[in-house]
Amino acid sequence: MSKAPSTNATRLLKEQGIPFTEHLYRYEDHGGTRVSAEALGVAEHCVIKTLVMEDEQGAPLIILMHGDREVSTKELARQTGARLVQPCAPETAQRHSGYLVGGTSPLGTLKAMPVLMEATILDLPRIYLNGGSRGFLVGLHPQDLGKALDLVMVQVARVP
Repeated sequence: MSKAPSTNATRLLKEQGIPFTEHLYRYEDHGGTRVSAEALGVAEHCVIKTLVMEDEQGAPLIILMHGDREVSTKELARQTGARLVQPCAPETAQRHSGYLVGGTSPLGTLKAMPVLMEATILDLPRIYLNGGSRGFLVGLHPQDLGKALDLVMVQVARVP
């Protein structure tokens, strides 16, 4: 595999002095966290998805979720005070984040958006999240993510 890319996400982590590791894998369309977890040899629960959603007003937000869990959008709406929260269309998510879907990172987004995180992610010793390019994850301690982002903790995970 080639060298890890320099992205807005990795530049932000370096600027903040946050230690991280770089992990390349063969990206598969619609492979999701299962493919990356298998390639890295880690539990899918530790691979964190970055999902761009919007409320009924079209205001975007990011939700970070375990790879083997789904987001209860009803519970997310309740916890954020919105009437409705739903996933953005891929092209809308790309406009908000500046990243291609499948390579979306919560770090270094084009537009500033609230970043919500499933609270149980903090219980993990290490997480792997998208580094800003398809087929590229960064590994870091979940507490360190809070140094780079203003995180809002929520409990909205559900088992698929």
